[in-house]
Amino acid sequence: MEWVPIAFIAFKVSVLGVGMFLAVKWHYDKAKKEKGAASQRAVLWATGKVFVAFTLLLVALLFLAFGLGSMLGIDLTPP
Repeated sequence: MEWVPIAFIAFKVSVLGVGMFLAVKWHYDKAKKEKGAASQRAVLWATGKVFVAFTLLLVALLFLAFGLGSMLGIDLTPP
């Protein structure tokens, strides 16, 4: 039973990672075909901003979850 969360989280991260890669690649190729280098830079800049925002939100959620867990007295140490 201990392997279930690890397997599900690994699957979820891999599926979302592949989906994000393909979405960025599709937008990048579309901008390359239609508008040239300026549009490509705009797509890459927007992708970078979204990645940074996602990472910061993920870290904030991690701290919030552990803070709330310790405030409620939940033991969050590994077995």
